[in-house]
Amino acid sequence: MVQYVVQHKRCDPKESHHRGLKLLERSIDSLNNAMTFEFDHLFILTDIGASEANRLSSFGLVEGASRIHHGQGTANRCFFFHNAMLELLWIHDPEEAKSEPIHLTRLWERSTNRNNGACPFGICLRPAKGSEDTVAFSSWAYRPPYLPETRSIAVATNSDVLTEPMLFQISFSQRPDRYPPQKSQPLEHGVGLREITRVELVSPAANNPSPELQAVLETNQVKLRIGTEYFVELGFDGEVQGQQVDFRPGLPLIISW
Repeated sequence: MVQYVVQHKRCDPKESHHRGLKLLERSIDSLNNAMTFEFDHLFILTDIGASEANRLSSFGLVEGASRIHHGQGTANRCFFFHNAMLELLWIHDPEEAKSEPIHLTRLWERSTNRNNGACPFGICLRPAKGSEDTVAFSSWAYRPPYLPETRSIAVATNSDVLTEPMLFQISFSQRPDRYPPQKSQPLEHGVGLREITRVELVSPAANNPSPELQAVLETNQVKLRIGTEYFVELGFDGEVQGQQVDFRPGLPLIISW
């Protein structure tokens, strides 16, 4: 008979205490990040006109206001929920999209290469109330022509990393259910979806996130996992009904509720 001897490593109380403090600090930091930032919206780059929006409407979502971003060269079709928004975005004017300072966003390159290795998504955060001066990641101030001169959007400094989503934060944004009356959007949908409670990005480049993307993951507003193609999963209302619809291949989106 072969006998196995199990050796028990004596634990240094000081080392154990130090390790416990580090875990506690990480837990507190994670909780603070979750309280500091909120998920604002996701954009998905599409062909001109975003005909894919029609599938979302057929599914039971009510389309909200659309917009041309004058000077940025993009246009959109949007679906609003109580706490966040889904935006289908396309290049409306290539010359504007390639102009100063728009080209620094790499929206043109991201759009034209979205079927050739570029990530087709943008993820926007907003600060929670009382944290308006806090940005989740290292950033630069983007001032598109359609905004007043006093306002800017914080774009993450990895904006030229096209294998990751464009990351940005809008300090003056808010939940759609708190929009003023003149800007209110349809929030009630035929399928009963109310709030986005999970945003999970699937990416072939998930194994080595940039510091900026890692910072977003640490806000606990977005999850990331490895996959053979880019797509995103949006979970609604805690996904208690156990239902799911896959909009691929036309739209790299899965909705669960």
